[in-house]
Amino acid sequence: MDRPTLHMLCGKAASGKSTLAAGLGAKPGTVVLSEDVWLATLFGDQMHSLRDYARYSARLRNAVAPHVIDLLDAGLSVVLDFPANTRETRGWLRGIVEASDAEHVMHVLDVPDEVCKERLRRRNGAGEHPFSVTDEQFDLLATYFDPVGVDEGFTIRRHPSD
Repeated sequence: MDRPTLHMLCGKAASGKSTLAAGLGAKPGTVVLSEDVWLATLFGDQMHSLRDYARYSARLRNAVAPHVIDLLDAGLSVVLDFPANTRETRGWLRGIVEASDAEHVMHVLDVPDEVCKERLRRRNGAGEHPFSVTDEQFDLLATYFDPVGVDEGFTIRRHPSD
């Protein structure tokens, strides 16, 4: 039997992280945990700014980490649909990898900003995503984006733009 795998996702808003997560999660013995779904359910009415997102996302990561380790140790693979877009977040993920006996893959979605923004506009118009992101918010979030470095020690799988 294959060892369980922790799948992590690095890519800007609307780069395709959730779509990739759903595909990875379709494999038997795999669970997907989506930050957007959890944040919307637990804190949606309290999130009005990037500062709110940062605060509630950190709280969620603290609560989810032991559960993810338990799932991996129980033999399930986990797709964390949480943006691994900063070294801080990837440090949290590194802790999960080290605390479990799982394999890991950092999926990096390399999609141009204009493609992401067009996808955001379509997604916002459809109204099916828990959060809407404007072009201005995308630009602000993009200033925090820090690509994964080889020095971080992750097994990296790149997914170029279509």
